[in-house]
Amino acid sequence: MHPILILKLLGLLAIANGAPVIVKKCAGSMWSMPLDGNVQCPDGRRLLGSSKTLRGLVIAILATAAAAALLGLGWQTGLVVGSAAMAGDICSSFVKRRLGLPPSSRALGLDQIPESLFPLLACQEQLTISFLDVAAILEGFLIGELWLSRVLYAWHIRDRPY
Repeated sequence: MHPILILKLLGLLAIANGAPVIVKKCAGSMWSMPLDGNVQCPDGRRLLGSSKTLRGLVIAILATAAAAALLGLGWQTGLVVGSAAMAGDICSSFVKRRLGLPPSSRALGLDQIPESLFPLLACQEQLTISFLDVAAILEGFLIGELWLSRVLYAWHIRDRPY
């Protein structure tokens, strides 16, 4: 296991997933164009929902790239991690809409696993992280996200805790 690399990747995942929440709190609805263009699926529900915005996508990718550069992992790694984390988040939103869950609703596991697993698999070979490392990061992200959600709620950054 690579403990320092694991901590760095956990930090990048937190930034990728937290930056859109923080920017939403600061900017409100400014530049918050929905990623799905308000498109509805045949089931009558939105493709992704109102909480997935172009602003959030761009902020997540750029913030993760900047953080990766600062952590010595290279901005390119940050682009991969940020992009793959957002791809996982978008997949989760799509599945939650099909399940009839409203935007910003919580689904334990579905909210954490794709948005952490996709980026880990995308950079696994480049960073030479093992499957054991991936499992440790997934577990750390799941626990950390649940804890951090409560902290951000207490600080009035999140609208509700997990």
